[in-house]
This record gives sequence, C-alpha cells and structure tokens, in this order.
Amino acid sequence: MNNKKKIICAQGTLAPLGVSRQDDGINFALYSQSADSVILGLFEPGQIEPQEEIPLNRTDAIWHVQIDTLPENFIYAYKIGDHWVGDPYPQTIATPFDWEGDLPLHLLFENLILYEMHVHGFTQDPSSHVEHPGTFLGLIEKIPYLQQLGINAIELLPIFEFDETTGNYWGYSTTHFFSPMARYGTLDDFKKMVKALHLAGIEIILDVVYNHVGTNSFEILDKPTYFLLDQNQNHTNYTGCGNTLHCNHPQVIDLILTSLRYWVLEMHVDGFRFDLASIFCRGANGEVLENPPIIQAILNDPDLAQTKLIAEPWDCGGLYQVGSFPGQGRFAEWNGKFRDTVRRFLKGTDGQAGAFASVMVGSQDLYQGGAPFQSINFITAHDGFTLHDLVSYNEKHNKDNGEENRDGNDSNESWNCGVEGPTDDPAITALRQRQMRNFTLALSLSIGTPMFLMGDEYGHTRDGNNNAYCQNNRKNHFLWDQIQENPLLQKLLTIRKTSKQLNRTSFPGENDIQWHTPNWSDESRFVAYTLKGPDHDLFIAFNAHFEPVQIILPEGKQWKRIVDTSLDDLTESQMGQEYILNPHTSFLLVAQN
Repeated sequence: MNNKKKIICAQGTLAPLGVSRQDDGINFALYSQSADSVILGLFEPGQIEPQEEIPLNRTDAIWHVQIDTLPENFIYAYKIGDHWVGDPYPQTIATPFDWEGDLPLHLLFENLILYEMHVHGFTQDPSSHVEHPGTFLGLIEKIPYLQQLGINAIELLPIFEFDETTGNYWGYSTTHFFSPMARYGTLDDFKKMVKALHLAGIEIILDVVYNHVGTNSFEILDKPTYFLLDQNQNHTNYTGCGNTLHCNHPQVIDLILTSLRYWVLEMHVDGFRFDLASIFCRGANGEVLENPPIIQAILNDPDLAQTKLIAEPWDCGGLYQVGSFPGQGRFAEWNGKFRDTVRRFLKGTDGQAGAFASVMVGSQDLYQGGAPFQSINFITAHDGFTLHDLVSYNEKHNKDNGEENRDGNDSNESWNCGVEGPTDDPAITALRQRQMRNFTLALSLSIGTPMFLMGDEYGHTRDGNNNAYCQNNRKNHFLWDQIQENPLLQKLLTIRKTSKQLNRTSFPGENDIQWHTPNWSDESRFVAYTLKGPDHDLFIAFNAHFEPVQIILPEGKQWKRIVDTSLDDLTESQMGQEYILNPHTSFLLVAQN
C-alpha cells in the first residue's frame, strides 16, 4: 500500500455479511451483538501492523462500512476491544475461473460407492511420486487409480482452514468456513481438482465441521450468539472438543447456510458429510429439538436441493440418532449399527445372525419409510482401526498420541485372530487375510451405500492406533509402494454396479430374497441368502463358525462361483448342487436368468 491514496468511506450496507464488491466500492459487514466498537484493519501481506484503521458503523447487531478502493493484494481483520479477529464470512471476492461447463454430477445415490480419504495423506508419502505431494493438485495425479479401484465418489476429511498448532492432522478444528486449507493449495487448485474429478465421473463430498470451532475469534466476536453455554456462561462440550456451536441461533444458521451455498455454487462440490450432526438437534440449553431450525433451513434452501447430505447421527453428549436423524429422508446416515453388527458377526460373536442378515439387506428396521441408500454402510473409517488392524489387534495402542493411551474408543469389536499385533505364524496370517476378504465382500455386496477407507484395499496399518488424529506420518499416509493388484475388490464392485438388486431405491420384498439360513438361534454363525434380480441371481453366504458348513444350492439354477474368500484364486467355476463353505469364509455365487 505504498504511495496509497486517501481511502473514501461511506456508510455501507448491512448485507451481505463479509466483504463484497458493490457498484461504487467494497462493502464490509460484520455481525456482533456484544461488541461496543469494531474497527476494520487493512494490512499489507506479511505485515502485523495495519496500514489503515477504519471504524465501522452500527445498525442493530450489524457493523458495516464501504470504502471506494482497495489494493490488489490485501489482508483485513476486525479489531474488537484489544483483539484482532478474522471475518467469519471470509469469502474471496470472486476471480474468473474457466469451469468449461462443469457442474455437480448429481449421480444417483443408489449407485454411489464412497471412498473416505485425506487430501494430504493420500499423496504425501514419497512413494506417490507425484509432482505436488499432499495437495489438491497431487490428488488430481492419482485420479486414474481411483477410477481403476471402481469408486465413483470421494469423501474428503475436512479441507476447510484449520488450526494445525493443536496437532489435529485430520482437520477437525475449523477456523474458517469459506477457505480451503492453504497447505493443500489455492482456491483455483481446489477448483481444478473438482473439475478433474467430475471429468472422471467422480463426485466430491466434503466432511464439514459445523459443530465446534478451533479458534477463539468467534468467542471474541459474540460468545453468547455462537456457542451453547451453561448457566455460568461457560462452554458446554457436547462435541468432546471444548466448545459447541449454537447451530440453531439465526445468525449461526445464516453462517452455515452461506458456507454451504458457497461450496456448492462457487466450488461445485456434490455434497457434505456433517461431522457430529446431532449437534444440529440441540437447542439453546442443549435440549434435543424435534424440528431443528437449522435442518429445516437446509431442507428449504433451493441452492442445496440436489446436494447430497450425509449425517454422522450422534454427538459426544449421548445423543444417538442412527435411523432417526430428522430431515424427512433427505439425509443419508453413517450407519454405526451396520459397522458394529458386521464386526461382531464375522468375528464369531453369538446372537448376531439375525441382526447381521438385517443390515446386509438394507437395515429396513432403521429406515422404514425411507430408502436403503440412506444407510451409509461402512466397516472402517478415519475413526477407529483400519481394516488390517481390525483383524490384528484386540486392544488400542495409542501411546504415540501422547495421552498415555487414554484417548480413542476402548470398544472396537475387533479380533486379532490369536496374536496381538504382528506375527510370523502363517496360519494366523492366512486367517487375517481371509477375514479382511470377508469384510470386503460383506461391504461390497451390502444393500445400502458402501463406504471404503483409504488404504484398506492394500491392508494399511496404523500399528493398532485407533485414534490417529495427530499423526502426520506413515500411520496416516497412503503407502503407494505397498499397493498390490486387488482383483477381489474390483471384481466385487463390478458385480455391484451390474446388479440391480444391490442398487435399490426400495427395500427387498418377499419375492426379492430367499433365505437359506436353517438356524437363527443365538448359537448360529451362518447366514446365506439369494438376492433375485432381473438378469441374474446372487447367492451370498457367510460362515463365521470354526467348522465348515455344507450348503445345498437352490435347484433349477446353474451356479457359478465368483468369489470364495478361503481361496486366493479368483477363477470363476461352475458349481454342482452341494458346496462346502470353509470356516471363517464367505462366498458369492451367480446364476444367470
């Protein structure tokens, strides 16, 4: 701002909040009910002292001013009392970007195959051999791998600007709701990534954190407005992160909706996964609301009408809403009951056969009146064990996090197959590989929307750490030199894409499914069924016993074996009428109609 001319100020307008270009200048508007005064500071990049300080005008709770001109590069902040704070609405004044006709893809939800991943972790390891490791541009270089894998949507761990000084590598510590993480790349880099993904037929779902913040700026701006507080005006902690946003306050609703619209309209994302979404259902005193205003606002927003919405339907205050999250069926849900039930059954827990059968065919008991694809089926996610560790550890091993192994969930429904951690025992190693294949088959062939975790396809390990939120190292980095051909997953996803009985908009009826489970008692560890389809039938069976099971196949069909998880060979072969299913084994047979 050298050789600067005098800035001419005007009253300014109350809307929109943030900074916006007007016909005759640049408008700044800020919400703060509790501030006594607000000063706009204009900074040169890299400077800590403002070059200009401009008092804002107040109308009710809105502080506003308009100035006639700005330098091409500038940074701004607001001074409230003795503190400089950032703008809650820091949208960059739009710069041209050639989208070349790109728009959100709007893939049918019932056809979605999700892949949860971390931008930095995906290409940061030197084995990725990308030109731009750990960035949006680096991800672009690996799109062919995602296509080869067979997924058509990625769910990115948080990419909003977050506070790395807290050691939160995953990104669940948002400081700005409109800015991509600078270390991952620029706004244009993000847009290039979205455009490239869409060109490849892959949707992008953002994991967004609107339940708490990782900065005290909001506390300085207006603590009673932005946060749920107790009777002593201290923070409540329904999030487990030290504060809880007051998501049903009108101003916070406006902030969230403006942010969502920005990422859809300006950045072309296809959907959102809402972290700890049950916070949306809490009122001013933490009470549970039947019809939360924030949910209604999202449902009624025309700009979000075709945007995919996924809820993590619980919080850290005991509210658990799997199968009952509000939203009139517009929200899909991370189905934690699917995860826990499949884990229990496949490790051989008694009394799980009925529940396992239910979640495998759509969890109709949870989503009556809805659709099967509302259930986001997953075995593993960023929280908890990886698939490799799920079959290798009975206990968490989180000492590297620096919290004396106190952090992370103590209940994992895992089974180490006989030895805790690494082993050279070939029998245990073989059993672990088979169990990983069983989980892969179950998830791939489940009715609902499957979600796979980055790295599970090659057996990524975090050495038993089930809460690696702070690990910016090989525990969270995708290790490209460990990738092997994964014909099992690719074959299963090909079957999924061509089987209408798996990609359903309604739950299977009596004529769509035939059960072959002779025993539903608590001791039963065997489930088998046929899913009937217009082109072919699928015979799917799981044996979680320690003994083999004899199966008599349905008559009148010529069954072909596609997968048997006890076999390394995936060669397809014709079957007779009898099949011996080995212990801890699952299979898929197909018969053409």
